[in-house]
Amino acid sequence: MRESLLFGALASSALIIGAVVGARFTLPKRLLAVLLSFAAGSLITALAFELFEDAYEHGGLGRAIIGLLAGAIVFTTLSALLDRWAQPGRGAVPADDHEGSAKLDTDAAATAEAPSSASVSGGAGLALLAAVTLDGVPENVALGVSLGQGTGGIALLAAIFVSNLPESLVGASSMRAQGRSLRYILGLWGACAVLLVLAVVVGAGPLSGSDPATISLPLAFAAGAVIASLADTLMPEAYEHGGPAVALSTAAGFVLSFALSLQ
Repeated sequence: MRESLLFGALASSALIIGAVVGARFTLPKRLLAVLLSFAAGSLITALAFELFEDAYEHGGLGRAIIGLLAGAIVFTTLSALLDRWAQPGRGAVPADDHEGSAKLDTDAAATAEAPSSASVSGGAGLALLAAVTLDGVPENVALGVSLGQGTGGIALLAAIFVSNLPESLVGASSMRAQGRSLRYILGLWGACAVLLVLAVVVGAGPLSGSDPATISLPLAFAAGAVIASLADTLMPEAYEHGGPAVALSTAAGFVLSFALSLQ
């Protein structure tokens, strides 16, 4: 229990750090893009060598595939709804007019003034908060399962931390652009952090002692949600605002996360 609380607090502390920085400071878009791409590289390692591999070992290939597809479908569907909600007027946006993800509005994070964009009129900060919760819960449950079974989880912890940081930073910046108070911003992201800590505890407690076939489903579901978040939000947004240089930061995130997984 103590270890799961510690790991959960470490993983979720990035949400608080990012929220404080995003609510109080303005950062260059290129720096935000580098952070996002680094997070993407770390998540690639985690989903390949911890989430999906463990799901396969616990429940077999068929169950792992079903869980992964379910996670990807659920995340993609809800992400599309969040994108629609985050747009001005909450209407559909033609593909050729849609630049980046409305949930991950780095323009709001990189400007000191409130822009007339999705971050203001569509509530991109709240939409991003919901998206972080959506893929964060299964990721943290998977982290708890790894801890409960003594299989490590260091690489997954690092991946969760470095992905939470830029997402909460950009989300808090969007809320700041809406004129939300510091107390409001920190309260929402703090509540999300508590929820994700509880997810780690649940994974390390009741789920870790479950039948291996049962455990494989949340692990595979988390892998599917991570893959969808990489393709839907993190990588496109990082490349749009960071250019080709983000390839190096993505590789750096992968290498660091893989090195940690060997410990």
